[in-house]
Amino acid sequence: MDFIEANGAGLRCELSGCGERSLVLVHEMGGSLESWDEVAPRFARSRRVLRYDTRGAGLSQKVRGELTLDTMADDIAALLDHFGIAGKVALAGVAVGGAIALHFAARYPQRTSAVAVGSPATGIAAERRPVALERLARIEAAGMAIAVEDAMLNGYAPELRGDIGRFERFRARWRGNDPSSYAAVWGMLAAADMNDELARLTCPVLVIGGSLDRVRPPPLAEAVAKVIPGARYTELRTGHYMSVQTPELLSDCIDEFLTSVGA
Repeated sequence: MDFIEANGAGLRCELSGCGERSLVLVHEMGGSLESWDEVAPRFARSRRVLRYDTRGAGLSQKVRGELTLDTMADDIAALLDHFGIAGKVALAGVAVGGAIALHFAARYPQRTSAVAVGSPATGIAAERRPVALERLARIEAAGMAIAVEDAMLNGYAPELRGDIGRFERFRARWRGNDPSSYAAVWGMLAAADMNDELARLTCPVLVIGGSLDRVRPPPLAEAVAKVIPGARYTELRTGHYMSVQTPELLSDCIDEFLTSVGA
């Protein structure tokens, strides 16, 4: 692990593996680079793997005030610059991490070879925004504990809790989030409208839906794929926090896609 200053923020990150190709892993809202603990080593056998705590998450600098997808994408660019990764990279992201990965591809097309995203959170429907904004206000005021039951019930389906230790560790890590930063990320999502930029993407894209995801059910994931020219869509038996819940299944799916497009 390393801590660096990039794009005006202190970020925790890890670069592992070796090879000519590079893969950037972007975790979900409420997650951290540990969300990729059982995924990163599988890819590091054949490529460089960069994972990091997004701004406001894990041990990276916390956020106060407004946060934008532009800032999140620029953080990735700054990390790549820091590590001297100049060529095109593939990106994989889950939930809000998927939105960040897709926005990076739109903002930095010359640096993107392919993108694979699971349950991408590319915005909040207008009719759902008042409830979502009310919920984030409660989280910011009262802390993560008031939301943990709903987050786990909808995002970490009981059917996926066979490894109870894995579930309990994730739940405890999720509760440790900074409420204000979490609210800032949610506010960023509520303000996002990515359809126009998604329709202009030119790199290969894979969108993955989770059949047990009750936060972003498969129809929402598939709708994102339909906006992106030439995007592939597939569905896995997993949930919202798929990199934690089913790391082998997700890794195999992403690896097959990246191999097929030469990324």
